Amino acid sequence: MSESMVRRWVREFKAGRHSLEDESERGRPSVVTDQLVAKVDSAVRGDRRSTVDEFHECFPEISRSFIHEIVSDKLDFRKVCARWVPKELTPEHKSQRVAAAREFLGCYRMEGDPFLKSIVTGDETWVSHYTPENKRQSMQRKHTTSPSAKKFKVVKSTRKIMASVF
Repeated sequence: MSESMVRRWVREFKAGRHSLEDESERGRPSVVTDQLVAKVDSAVRGDRRSTVDEFHECFPEISRSFIHEIVSDKLDFRKVCARWVPKELTPEHKSQRVAAAREFLGCYRMEGDPFLKSIVTGDETWVSHYTPENKRQSMQRKHTTSPSAKKFKVVKSTRKIMASVF
């Protein structure tokens, strides 16, 4: 503790102070009100990809640091990236895959290891070159209790090649 702080505490106790706890009335009043928190909350839920600077443009009367405090501390939002997954499977696709796997297991139980040598699969598909958005572009705000976001790779360019796999 600095010497000036010790002198300040001595003055406080000589003036009649009896407690070391901060007084609730002391200091600057907070600018963060429940009404302001509700406004920022609706703005965040309206566009979760917005930055603190964009929120500052919506609420110029509030400093960037207060907006950040409201969003991260009061509303408990975090800025996270979506998790990349190769493609979205519909429930029909999932059930077809389960049925095929069960059929293969049934044949394997009947024929044993020789059955595995008789399986030949093949597929052809067009593979597109694409430029996905980077992590920073795909970031959005998420509440700590929300499930993690998923992002499917669907942005394709005009260049593509044929891939044949057997």
